[in-house]
Amino acid sequence: MAMKQNITLAVEKKLLTQARALAAERGLSVSALLSSELARLVEQEGAYRRAQTSAVARLESPVRLSFRNKPSRDSLHDRQGLR
Repeated sequence: MAMKQNITLAVEKKLLTQARALAAERGLSVSALLSSELARLVEQEGAYRRAQTSAVARLESPVRLSFRNKPSRDSLHDRQGLR
């Protein structure tokens, strides 16, 4: 089991009241609600960073185009064939 640590958090009274109501609707404590939301936020940020790293790597790698049956220049510029 992961070791847990308590933290102190200062929020506006109105926000705390709303958070307590939301937590109660979900059958959670405010602590459990905040813990799950923080875990979700950290995972979401990690997924974003992984996707960003992957995208940058793809952009930095050269694009290799290969043709097995490369068409001739004449066939590409055949105006009669386009009509």
